[in-house]
Amino acid sequence: MAKMTLLEMVQDIMSDMDSDDINSINDTVEALQVAQIIKSTYYNIIDGKDFPFLYETFQLESSGTNARPTHMGIPETIIDLKTLNYNCKKLTDTKDKYKEILYKTPEDFLYILNQRNSSESNVTTVTDTTGISLLIYNDRGPQYFTSFDDDNLVFDSYDSAVDSTLVAAKTQCHGKRSVAFTLLDTFTPDLPVQMFTYLLAEAKSTVFVTLKQMANPKAEQVSTSQRRRMAQEAWKLKNGITYPNYGRRASMKGKPNY
Repeated sequence: MAKMTLLEMVQDIMSDMDSDDINSINDTVEALQVAQIIKSTYYNIIDGKDFPFLYETFQLESSGTNARPTHMGIPETIIDLKTLNYNCKKLTDTKDKYKEILYKTPEDFLYILNQRNSSESNVTTVTDTTGISLLIYNDRGPQYFTSFDDDNLVFDSYDSAVDSTLVAAKTQCHGKRSVAFTLLDTFTPDLPVQMFTYLLAEAKSTVFVTLKQMANPKAEQVSTSQRRRMAQEAWKLKNGITYPNYGRRASMKGKPNY
């Protein structure tokens, strides 16, 4: 099955229901109800499994102020950070030196920083947005990071001889992005082409039970078959992809769950 727009899926389902023909999901109350069910079904599918297609590479956002040189932001579209590397190349280096930055819990991160001597020239006292003081090394690339609020990352060091702050372009990240579903005729759900049969069948089964108060055995059969297929799907890599859990955000606005 090829990818389908929301209108095409609503028309397909309403045809099976022997409902009136429509040219827009806004033509009838029933059509809009079907569209809403497709939307709910889509989110149920997305939330039900850690699909590889939702992962992408990205870069962090710089703090934008020299007052917090080791603070960086996570893009709003990212809900799960898996891997974080930073280019720790020094002025005397002739090639890039990307290193994996290790996550520490806020408690462990503060413990590490509090062992440093604030009177030494290579230690800068940085005031966090909450007002607490952080003892940051200023003569080396970062080694550790944490998050106090699930939106901003704080690193333990930066090399002031190279940059005045950590730089977004020097980050390499991999993580899970969020998805959105828009109730527009032309909207195409963010899914691989092989999952559209599953979405349509699952939504069709739900529509018949919800709006017609009757089961659709054929739709349920297809839905069950596609659900099993998705559970065993190897996608484009044999046996799927396994990711280490370096850090994660429970939701876009949730608390950290690293």
